[in-house]
Amino acid sequence: MMIKKNASSEDFFILLGFSNWPQLEVVLFVVILIFYLMTLTGNLFIIILSYVDSHLHTPMYFFLSNLSFLDLCYTTSSIPQLLVNLWGPEKTISYAGCMVQLYFVLALGIAECVLLVVMSYDRYAAVCRPLHYTVLMHPRFCHLLAAASWVIGFTISALHSSFTFWVPLCGHRLVDHFFCEVPALLRLSCVDTHANELTLMVMSSIFVLIPLTLILTSYGAIARAVLSMQSTTGLQKVFRTCGAHLMVVSLFFIPVMCMYLQPPSENSPDQGKFIALFYTVVTPSLNPLIYTLRNKDVKGAAKRLLGWEWGM
Repeated sequence: MMIKKNASSEDFFILLGFSNWPQLEVVLFVVILIFYLMTLTGNLFIIILSYVDSHLHTPMYFFLSNLSFLDLCYTTSSIPQLLVNLWGPEKTISYAGCMVQLYFVLALGIAECVLLVVMSYDRYAAVCRPLHYTVLMHPRFCHLLAAASWVIGFTISALHSSFTFWVPLCGHRLVDHFFCEVPALLRLSCVDTHANELTLMVMSSIFVLIPLTLILTSYGAIARAVLSMQSTTGLQKVFRTCGAHLMVVSLFFIPVMCMYLQPPSENSPDQGKFIALFYTVVTPSLNPLIYTLRNKDVKGAAKRLLGWEWGM
């Protein structure tokens, strides 16, 4: 009943975005467009490379290609709308469009949290259980883990999106954000939203703190194993692959924690926009660079595919 009432009374929302700084909108449009094109190019390159080069048909690059596809979907769920809003005076989004955007942003964000845990387990198995690695990370099991990441993300998002859109908005249409996001939508409500805020914090704790704890635990075990290694070459390879993954984890989890692990009522809307801009625009564009710049496997695969030498 409540969600039908909201849908009939709120045909559209106005995404205020960065309208408080009109002088920055053109600059932001250019910068965000560049980062978005970098995201599309870099992540598509990793997906294609991982698919066509047989040397990259390993669990690590299978999960990396899944991460790249997730990043492509994640940025595309919000950035094109932001670019349209920055370019012209029209800053509206339909009620249905807002629901769909919120659902996909949440689903893909949760799926990425789970997938990063899976990737850390893969690195743990490779470094700490090398003799059992092919058994532990059997292709069928890898596909199951990747599918579980997507299913968990889309299932939890369906529940959480429903809770958010059950909140009565009482005619409020001005969303003080550049995309439909839970804290911004809760601020529109004309009723007490403490229960929703508590649900958001609990869900964030489950899908941010628990994955982060599991990732750090995996890398704690990897660090102990690395310290006992005698091979310098092995050490360098571990640091290259695990260091890249840890950097990606940091770039994703730190801004997400700043955004979601405090009540929306205590968040500064302007601060939240720039934090969200970082994890929706900057992080997905940097991930391909982080994984490829010092990765000899990827460089070798690119050389075989493109037929030219990479500068070292």
